[in-house]
Amino acid sequence: MSSTKRVLLVEDDDMLRTSLAEQLSQEGDYTVVEAGDCAGARRMATEGLYEFMILDVGLPDGDGRTLCRDFRGLGVTCPILLLTAADTDHDAIQGLDSGANDYVTKPFRFAVLMARVHAHLRSHGRSEEAMYRIGPYTFRPSAKLLLDAEARKIRLTEKETNILKYLYRCGDTVPRETLLHEVWGYNPAVTTHTLETHIYRLRQKIELNPGEARILVTESGGYRLMA
Repeated sequence: MSSTKRVLLVEDDDMLRTSLAEQLSQEGDYTVVEAGDCAGARRMATEGLYEFMILDVGLPDGDGRTLCRDFRGLGVTCPILLLTAADTDHDAIQGLDSGANDYVTKPFRFAVLMARVHAHLRSHGRSEEAMYRIGPYTFRPSAKLLLDAEARKIRLTEKETNILKYLYRCGDTVPRETLLHEVWGYNPAVTTHTLETHIYRLRQKIELNPGEARILVTESGGYRLMA
């Protein structure tokens, strides 16, 4: 199983929500968590980290902007996009003031929505606030650490951080040479043995049984993070 990325999709129009969920699943390695109202969204928001969220503004039991503001107050840092039926400066200001990264006016093309999502994901990935779920851990690249379920800290070196970050973003098997060049650059003095040494040390930190890796696994020709 690949390292899937969770998405919270909140939309009360069943047909639109189902269509978006299907397209998101086809777009990449996303697990889509769906809700049709604010109450359901609040329940789902407590069930772990999300790669990004898409919230409709007009929901049967509240306003997506209020929902966004509440999520930010709870410490949600991932990109949040609002879906709105109106396209006015007032709506845009309200949406952005609520903590949303962007808003998309209905009707919209899925390609446009995903272009905006990917732009915000790239920006978020470089920010100090970025957090990801890797196995049982919360990964905070900017702080170079992992937090386990009891919030105990596992400190990482810069290279270990970059290895995890690149593998997470790829979501697939990465050849050793590719990972080596991405983390160390094109340095002829650095060999795959250097990478293998770092992988070994990383497994000592994050695997329950480093000899039988279940999080950072070796696959044909390279390495992969498992969900």
